[in-house]
Amino acid sequence: MNEIILYIAGGLTAAWGISHLFPTKGVVKGFGEITPDSGHIITMEWIVEGVALIFVGVLVVITTLIDRSAAVAQGVYWSSAGVLIILAIVSLFTGFKVNFLPFKLCPVIFTLSAVLILVGVAI
Repeated sequence: MNEIILYIAGGLTAAWGISHLFPTKGVVKGFGEITPDSGHIITMEWIVEGVALIFVGVLVVITTLIDRSAAVAQGVYWSSAGVLIILAIVSLFTGFKVNFLPFKLCPVIFTLSAVLILVGVAI
């Protein structure tokens, strides 16, 4: 059962990361008239968050596939949950204030993924 929870947590995290990649141009356009440098920075940051989430999700899934009982697996799970909690806190104090639903979902999804990882480790 805990493997399924870990797969769900990893899949949710990776899927949310993938969902960051598609609207990048629209997000940048939503800022209106900005300098090209600002547009590049926003694009870079948006893509970096998506790639980081994909990496964390895939890392959880691969670790679970290989050997979830290995000592190093515990480090992967705890550090992945920790990163997601940090991202949730940052998102809560930044993106959550934006009047755009996906930004408000970030802290919820990050926290849910972290909790699922921790539950998957505990069971």
